[in-house]
Amino acid sequence: MIKFLDLKSINAQFEMELKEAANRVIDSGWYLMGNELKEFESNYASFCGSKFCLGVANGLDALRLIFKAYIELGVMKPGDEVIVPANTYIASVLAISDNGLIPVFVEPDIDTYNLDISKILAVVTIKTKAVLTVHLYGQNSINEQLLQICKEKKMKLIEDAAQSHGAIWNNKVTGSIGDAAGHSFYPGKNLGALGDAGAVTTSDNVLAKTIEALRNYGSHKKYENLYQGLNSRLDEIQAAFLNVKLKYIQKDIEERRKVANYYLNNIINSKIVLPIVNNSEGHVWHVFVIRTKKREVLQKYLYDNGIQTLIHYPIPPYKQPAYKNYNGLTFPFTEQIHKEVLSLPISSVISNSKIKKVVKILNNYNG
Repeated sequence: MIKFLDLKSINAQFEMELKEAANRVIDSGWYLMGNELKEFESNYASFCGSKFCLGVANGLDALRLIFKAYIELGVMKPGDEVIVPANTYIASVLAISDNGLIPVFVEPDIDTYNLDISKILAVVTIKTKAVLTVHLYGQNSINEQLLQICKEKKMKLIEDAAQSHGAIWNNKVTGSIGDAAGHSFYPGKNLGALGDAGAVTTSDNVLAKTIEALRNYGSHKKYENLYQGLNSRLDEIQAAFLNVKLKYIQKDIEERRKVANYYLNNIINSKIVLPIVNNSEGHVWHVFVIRTKKREVLQKYLYDNGIQTLIHYPIPPYKQPAYKNYNGLTFPFTEQIHKEVLSLPISSVISNSKIKKVVKILNNYNG
C-alpha cells in the first residue's frame, strides 16, 4: 500500500538530530518557556520575515489568541464580523466563534480553492473588522486586491497559514503579509512537530506583547494577570524538534514541488480535475488535491490498487452539527468542492516508483 503520508519515514531522516534534541531538553531540566522556545521563535520569525513569533500549543490556539488579543486591545468586540472562506477546515471558524465574533462565509475560487476576493465587498458591513484568509492546501491566497480592500475598509488581514510554511508572494513569505498569522505544526504539516504545536507571527509589537501574556494565563509577570488568558504554550521538546526540522524545510518544499509537478505533467484523464497553480513559489503542496464527479468510486479504485488517499474535507464547516444555526446556508462552489475533492499521496520522501504508480493507476481509471 502506498501510504497517503509516511510520517515515520519523514522523521527517520532526522532521527539522530531529533534524539539529540530530546536528550538536550531532558538533561536541561527546563521544559517550558526556555531557550529552545526562544531559539525556535527567533528562527521561525526570521524564516517568515516577521518581527515576532510566539510559540503556542497548536494552530487553533494561534488563531484564537490573535482574535482574543484584538478584543483585549479594543480593535474588535464580540458581535463583530470576520470574513472567512466557506470551504476551510473548521478550526478557522472555531477561532472566530470562540471569541464571540461572527463568521461571515464567502465562496472560494473554484480553481484555486482559496477565498474568492471578488466576493468580499458584497458582504462587508459596519461590523466587519477582519478577513481571515486561508492559504488552503499550501497555496498563497493573498493578492494586491485583498490588501487594498482591507486597507480601504480598515479591516485586519489575518492569515491562516497552517498549511503554507514557506509559500511566497511578492517576495514575502506567508505569515508576514497580513497583520498577523496563525501557524500549525501538527505532525502531518510540511513543518511538523512530533505532537501538537503552533505559533503566531506578526510585526505588531503591541499585538505580540498581548499574545505573549494571553498564552500564559494572561500573565506578563508571574502571579500577576493582565487578562483572562489561556494556557497555550509551545513546550521545549517540541520547539527543539521544530528547530531541527526547520533547517530542512526548504529542501522539503522542493521535493514536494517535484512530486506535484510530476502529477501535473503526467496525470491525463478527463475524469480528473487537477489543481491550478497561480505561481510556483506561492504553493508548497501541503496536499495535492484533485477533483472528480464520482469520488467514492475513484477512492475505492485507488485503494483496491494499493493507493491510500484522504479527503480534505468532506463537510464544510457551516454544514457541521457544531454550527447548526448556519446549516441552512448554501454555497454551490463550496459544496461542489467538498463533494469532489480527493488528496493524493505527496511528501518529501515518496519514491519515484510510487509516484509513477499513482499516475499510471489514475490514467487507467474510467469510472
